[in-house]
Amino acid sequence: MFERVGVVGVGFMGGSFALACKEAINCQLFGVDINPEAIKKAKELGVIDDGAKDIRALGEFKPELLVLATPVRTFLSIAQSLVEVIGQDCIVSDLGSVKGSLVYRMEGLLNGRFVGGHPIAGTEKAGVENALRDLFRGKRFILTPTDRTWQEAKEKIRGLWERFGSLVEEMDPYLHDFVFGAVSHLPHAVAFALIHAIEGLSGEVNLFRYPGGGFKDFTRIAASDPIMWRDIFLENAQEVLRSMDAFVTSLKRLRELIEGGEEEELTRYLSLASNLRRSLG
Repeated sequence: MFERVGVVGVGFMGGSFALACKEAINCQLFGVDINPEAIKKAKELGVIDDGAKDIRALGEFKPELLVLATPVRTFLSIAQSLVEVIGQDCIVSDLGSVKGSLVYRMEGLLNGRFVGGHPIAGTEKAGVENALRDLFRGKRFILTPTDRTWQEAKEKIRGLWERFGSLVEEMDPYLHDFVFGAVSHLPHAVAFALIHAIEGLSGEVNLFRYPGGGFKDFTRIAASDPIMWRDIFLENAQEVLRSMDAFVTSLKRLRELIEGGEEEELTRYLSLASNLRRSLG
């Protein structure tokens, strides 16, 4: 399938992808990262075979597949650097959480060899030392092709992720951003905001000394990489704001029910939410 694979961004996601590749297709892995310590650690852990800080080193490695695992707002500048570095037959894909117009802009730079992809997997942990070789097994992987996407490239990416054990499906890039703006980006925004709210209430007493299991479970994702989530919020701002508005409306309704002491309506509100959550399994 692919004998030489490059990964730009050797952190938790990039490292997990590299480990999955090694297990699934036994390829040579080359990592690129602006942090030389990340390259050193990834080599020591056997996550990659070799690596470099300078993206131009990919020219000598000649990857058949190159995957971007950096914050999404770096994609365009990386793509511009790749134009004169990688071969015309090299397929480029990504692990980013935002697609929409970004996919079309990437295609403008890389032609139809760019195949947008998003694994619905991850944790709040960062760093290649936390990479997991089975992170993607049994998880969804969303392909976001357009009319310009090379069919052969798309099918190769599909086949790779199926070898990882992922459940692959296709989705329009803009629909992707609406869906994950709601079910992924909004929950992260709420978790970050809740931490700030508790910090703001910690005047007379440090409330962070008394977190229960519910608080820890709910806010776990607020420990995620701030740079990655800054880029996601800004790159998908329209859908994030749309989802935040819906959440504010729902929260206002809950406040009204509590403030008005509307016992029956409050019970219905809570029961609907409880039943929907239970249906997720």
